[in-house]
Amino acid sequence: MTTTDSGPPPVVSSVDGERLVAPQPAPRRSPRRRRPTGGLTPYALLVPASIVLAAIVGWPLVQLLVTSMQEFGRAQVFGAPPEWVWFDNYVSVLTDPAFYAVLGRSLVFAAACVVITMLLGTLIALLLQRLPKGFRLLLSLGLLLAWAMPPLSATIVWGWMFDTDYGVVNSVLVNAFGLEQYTQHSWLIEPLSFFLVAGVIIVWGAVPFVAFALYAGLTQVPDEVLEAAQLDGAGGFSRFRLIVFPYLKPIFLITTILQIIWDLKVFTQIFALQDIGGIREQTNTLGVYIYQVSIAGGDFGTGGAIAVITAIILMSISLYYVRQTVKEEEL
Repeated sequence: MTTTDSGPPPVVSSVDGERLVAPQPAPRRSPRRRRPTGGLTPYALLVPASIVLAAIVGWPLVQLLVTSMQEFGRAQVFGAPPEWVWFDNYVSVLTDPAFYAVLGRSLVFAAACVVITMLLGTLIALLLQRLPKGFRLLLSLGLLLAWAMPPLSATIVWGWMFDTDYGVVNSVLVNAFGLEQYTQHSWLIEPLSFFLVAGVIIVWGAVPFVAFALYAGLTQVPDEVLEAAQLDGAGGFSRFRLIVFPYLKPIFLITTILQIIWDLKVFTQIFALQDIGGIREQTNTLGVYIYQVSIAGGDFGTGGAIAVITAIILMSISLYYVRQTVKEEEL
């Protein structure tokens, strides 16, 4: 026997003989899915760009995957048919201690460059917000000049500044600070000082992008919110951590991911400094290592395998960073 719920029992009223009955609850309706506005128009607008990306990026990636599974050397460049070796190139790369040494060196160097770049870019963006108009314009022009300078030209200029015999850095350290041990000091012969110089060049060229992106975001932070927090007694660091950073979190996410990708596959600065005076075996990063194995060494199959592994590492790091950020926002 089944029973039906007839609602709550009647309640006795203050009027003699009168009973009050509570209204029955309205039946629950299942929520309807809201259809996206625009229909198929957004997808149709994405089709031309997707076709162009597939042609420009997709086909070279397919060719790279094919080459990485072949024995492809100089003979194949001049017309000899390649031999399929499938995953042998990947096995040789993943069992080579030199690859792991280059990978660890690249990860540490990229992490240091990303942290320093983001820190300096944030500080300069905050400085741009507080400077008067004239000084802000002057600093912006300086950042634009540093940003517009080609990486090879910047490397040559900085390499001259750290030159053993005629470098400005050695001259200042010896003459201005009396550090005689830096007389004809070679900055590029030691791996640690080599990456110090390379880091200076890379950070110097990357800071303007981060600074301008964050400064554009700072202009959108409501002033009244910051003033209210200041009246409540929040200091400068607290206002940045609790108010400014949440507003700029998407910009921090995008710029950090881009810096990770750029710094992990850096090539020009490392390769040019090695030509100036660095030791290649001790200072190779992933980009230079791929070039030396494939172009200089003539083993395009192994070089392609290293490139595919590097792309997988870059995608994994970027996706992990995005996933962690999304989880924090959901919490």
